Amino acid sequence: MQQYIALLRGINVSGQKKIKMADLVNHCQDVGYEEVSTYIQSGNICFKSASEDALELAVVLQDKIKQVYSFDVPVLVIKSEQLNNIFHELPFENIDIANEGNKVLVSFLNALPKPDEVSHLLSYVKAPEQLVIDQQVIYLHCPNGYGKTKLSNNFIESKLKVIATTRNLKTIAKLISLTV
Repeated sequence: MQQYIALLRGINVSGQKKIKMADLVNHCQDVGYEEVSTYIQSGNICFKSASEDALELAVVLQDKIKQVYSFDVPVLVIKSEQLNNIFHELPFENIDIANEGNKVLVSFLNALPKPDEVSHLLSYVKAPEQLVIDQQVIYLHCPNGYGKTKLSNNFIESKLKVIATTRNLKTIAKLISLTV
């Protein structure tokens, strides 16, 4: 069995696309996920599956949510070791997770962005912010806070023309701890 994390985009935000976590666990079990648990209300699901196809697992859950709730929720599924690698490949030095973990964010992209769109996005980075793109992962450090940056998840999506879902470093560390 492979350990996975599903990251749902845009549920339970400002009263939109409401899904109770207990119901989400049941839906995951309905589609064959095993040992399902969730973390906070924003759509973080840890589970196991015999499947090796993360994309297929994402589509199955997206379809289940659409069937039950009649709205679309983008789902990104990654293997737990991939999340661990992303965490340990953090390109910023001397980050104290306890104090800065909510100021360092990782955006997971559903597709590889085009180079010209990446260049355009990078033009919006303003010091002391730092942004590093590694394939389908964006690392963002906002020393002044995520709420004060222009580089929100929606902004990143609009500039790169991909679907993104963003989690802070504290959440990622917790998800890793739940999958070991």
